[in-house]
Amino acid sequence: MSKLGIIVASTRPGRVGLPVAQWFDGEARAHAGFAEVELIDLAEVALPFMNEPNHPRLQSYTHQHTRDWSALVSGVDAFVFVMPEYNYGFNAELKNCIDYLHNEWRYKPVGFVSYGGVSAGTRAVQMVKQVVTTVKMTPVNEAVNIPFVHQFIDEEEGLVANEMLTASAKSMLDELVRVEAVLRPLRAPAEPAPSA
Repeated sequence: MSKLGIIVASTRPGRVGLPVAQWFDGEARAHAGFAEVELIDLAEVALPFMNEPNHPRLQSYTHQHTRDWSALVSGVDAFVFVMPEYNYGFNAELKNCIDYLHNEWRYKPVGFVSYGGVSAGTRAVQMVKQVVTTVKMTPVNEAVNIPFVHQFIDEEEGLVANEMLTASAKSMLDELVRVEAVLRPLRAPAEPAPSA
């Protein structure tokens, strides 16, 4: 059985990303398609803006925060990005966390829980898909898009989902489970070449 990582992309004070991610974390655990679910908050990870001198593909990391981030991402089989939309795009902290690594992302499916106003963060999702496919992640088509997100947030209960959001979460989780299983052989270590 595999592990799902839910990345909270927003780090700013007053963000709604955390209650959205906590709701989705509950949905993922109830779904039980993944043996383990981990909520990964970029505000707690606190990566500085890229400060590694070598290309991430080399995995020649000079900072402990990069080695820690590499180990965390390496241990996850599928991801969900819980993300806002800033000015028609995705936020810098999300791009930064992706750019720190390369090989660790390969052949892993990724789903998106986006939120915002009338567009529900969908423009940001379309932009980040170009980035994740470059590091050989596989975005799933199923998504959770939350329009006018503040109407779903209760100060005491967090995000209070309606039937549409719950159904969307299940559909995306179903697809993540399927795609992760198909991609798993590609993540297996390469067999050594036979000696002559």
